[in-house]
Amino acid sequence: MLAPAPGEVFLDGTTGAGGHAAEIAARIGAEGQLICADADPAMLEVAAGRLSAFPWARLVRSDFAELPALREAAGGRGFDGILLDLGISSLQLEDPARGFSFREEGPLDMRRDPEGGGPTAGEILRDARERELADLFYRFGEERFSRRIARAVVERRRKAPIRTTADLSGIVAGAIPRKAWPRDIHPATRVFQALRIAVNRELDSLASFLESVPEHLSPGGRVAVISFHSLEDRLVKTEFRRHAGRAGGGPATLELLTRKPVVPSEREVGENPRARSAKLRAARRTG
Repeated sequence: MLAPAPGEVFLDGTTGAGGHAAEIAARIGAEGQLICADADPAMLEVAAGRLSAFPWARLVRSDFAELPALREAAGGRGFDGILLDLGISSLQLEDPARGFSFREEGPLDMRRDPEGGGPTAGEILRDARERELADLFYRFGEERFSRRIARAVVERRRKAPIRTTADLSGIVAGAIPRKAWPRDIHPATRVFQALRIAVNRELDSLASFLESVPEHLSPGGRVAVISFHSLEDRLVKTEFRRHAGRAGGGPATLELLTRKPVVPSEREVGENPRARSAKLRAARRTG
């Protein structure tokens, strides 16, 4: 759906380890231009090695919502294609020092950009009131036991600080009735997701990106977004439909390329279980 062609200008707004970027760079060729953005400096270092064979790929430390600045990095031209692959990468998950995963013990950080300011997950757990925590777990994690978990967090921090991912994972598992544990995911999954979204203001960034993306696409330019949970997918669906004139009654600036999200096949999920919740939606700038 992105269909990169020789000479086109592309943006990979979530470069990560550079897998998608390398595929795009190979297709647009040396006469093209690729801006590779990521807010995580550690991921940009990884991507730099993978993209060293493509000097027309420029790495930029930036949140994908900063579209005007990213367009300026491309010389001011509208993009022929933009890709977002939301969520966090396997490398980020597997690094205990980042604090993204409950599977390995590490500090409760969860910041994509450690130098970008803002509270860590541990600071939120330390400072937020019980009701604020419950709202956060419910809103960003869709966790139905949010109040019980928030109460358990507050009770625990009165006795001792909550310092590590293992501390939090144990609190959450203890707060949810054993018979109510989900069968296919760890009981702490939704709480960790909620904290990560809050720490990095992920939905705010996505909303800002989706609001202005048509004006940064060239006529015929394509935008594709891969999401991994319903909050993201719902936002992408709503904003794509609005820009397509399906809601709100405004003029159509996008044409939908996906009536329904594209999801991975059973074979792909078998080969890559982390793809199981992925949903792809795409649209094209009208003439």
